[in-house]
Amino acid sequence: MPGQAVTLQLGHYAGCVGAHWWGLQAAELRSPAELCPAELCPAALLRTEQEPGGQETFTPRLVALELKGGVGGLRLGGADPEAPVAWDGEVDAYLECDSGGSAAPRDAGSRTGGASSGGKRSRSAAAPGTSPASSRLAASQEFPSGSRVQLWSDYLSVRLHPKSLYVLHQYMHDGDCGCLEAFGQGESLLQDPGCVEEVEDRLHFYAEECDYLQGFQVLCDLHDGFSGVGAKVTELLHDEYSGKGILTWGLTPVMKDGGDHHQNFYRLLNTALGIVHLSTHSSLFCPLSLSGSLGIRPQPPVTFPYINCDASLNYHSSAVLAAALDTLTAPYRLCSSQGSMMHLAESLNFSGRKVVAAWASVPFPSIPGCSLADTLCAYQQEVPWKLLSSWREQKVSCCFAQSVVLRGIGRESSSSQCPARQPLSALHSCGSSEQVLQHYLHTMFPGAFSTALLLQQPCSTLPPYPQFFSPLLTREGFLQDRPPSYPSAAVESVPVLAALQSSSVLQGLLRSLHRDLQKLNVRRWFSFFSAGVEEDNFQEALEELRTLSQCYETGLEADESEDEADSD
Repeated sequence: MPGQAVTLQLGHYAGCVGAHWWGLQAAELRSPAELCPAELCPAALLRTEQEPGGQETFTPRLVALELKGGVGGLRLGGADPEAPVAWDGEVDAYLECDSGGSAAPRDAGSRTGGASSGGKRSRSAAAPGTSPASSRLAASQEFPSGSRVQLWSDYLSVRLHPKSLYVLHQYMHDGDCGCLEAFGQGESLLQDPGCVEEVEDRLHFYAEECDYLQGFQVLCDLHDGFSGVGAKVTELLHDEYSGKGILTWGLTPVMKDGGDHHQNFYRLLNTALGIVHLSTHSSLFCPLSLSGSLGIRPQPPVTFPYINCDASLNYHSSAVLAAALDTLTAPYRLCSSQGSMMHLAESLNFSGRKVVAAWASVPFPSIPGCSLADTLCAYQQEVPWKLLSSWREQKVSCCFAQSVVLRGIGRESSSSQCPARQPLSALHSCGSSEQVLQHYLHTMFPGAFSTALLLQQPCSTLPPYPQFFSPLLTREGFLQDRPPSYPSAAVESVPVLAALQSSSVLQGLLRSLHRDLQKLNVRRWFSFFSAGVEEDNFQEALEELRTLSQCYETGLEADESEDEADSD
């Protein structure tokens, strides 16, 4: 059994990702064991409590920091989600008029009976092909969906321990003033003795009840003042829990096009300072976002071919990131492994490369009846995953080390062809799916230190996970040749491929941030620096960002760097 980890959730978008992540784990606990063996240990992240009647309940081992007005219906005492008002009518989908007066579906990703159909899930009999597990969960709790979701507490499907939630009343979650918008403001919060005492008390509570504490997972907003909060929190963890793993995920929502000029520059400054400070005090740091860029120049958001995700909705974008996060963290949550988050970090962070990039395929395009070798043979020129670390994609970049997890795929023979025939490819000659995946990684990334993990346990997508999937997907998330002629059942699980890479793509990301900041007129943004960041400290951080980017350079990237500098 793996050791336990404590999760810190810092900021509202971190709460959006966290709410989906806890929902995925709660749904996995409800899945019948005979359908899929449990390979991931819930005790790694969840704690067990006995209710008066003897029934076991699970609560996250979580410390969540949120602003005033950001938790909605959660009660601070017991931290139960308030029961939404149930709608007993049958609702499949509805149309609303757009600005041109024409009727269009509210959610392009809606599916009949799905959780994102724009209304409540129907309480009528389950549709053909819908499993009893899905029906029981849907009937037990109703969740708002789509644009009606305003707060992460709207779709939180687990109970929180009274020690979990800590509301910072000094700042408002939403509004034109009183917001936590600058790095220095966040740092100042964690310099207040009362605030530090509250955080330490909650950390000690969870850490002391662990049989073996392997470390801390930090979900932290990068784009606002919570980057400063995260800088101080990770420094506290580094000082007080020396030798424990600290894996930090820097989260950024997709920003609206043509956003406020003031907010864009604050986002750039918060992000750069956050990356430098969070990576310094963490075992491993990973920026995670569907946004196409963390820099000052906006880029289109990341899209996936088999989900209709409205990236402007935090409810949607955070769901994709949660599925990736649940998969990326699998190596230190295995029931049958003694691996820890420190082992994972040390396999990737050598030579000063403490920042890693995340990639994912949600869902992984697996076709029933086809082997893993058949699927991967179609991706010989480019990898089947998308970059989730906010930089323009390269087909295959130089990779120093990587941790790859593929879940929801069987371990049966790697080839679907007749055994008497000549293997169609080198992949088809492999004896197992694990060997196929390893061979593929070594072929696409020669010379990289690669660890690969294959799990049968898929990623659950039961409510409140949004039903934004393509009608080409089956209930189990596998790809069909054509949509069914009848209304398809909700997708209950999907196969997912995800990877953490120490890759040269990070050199471009970090160098781009450094270049944007070099062009910045510091005197013009006096309000940001007056919140608590000294100009000398900023220049030092700028130099550290440049040094960090150089850790990922190869000869090829160095030449490209000179070419880009000339073009600028």
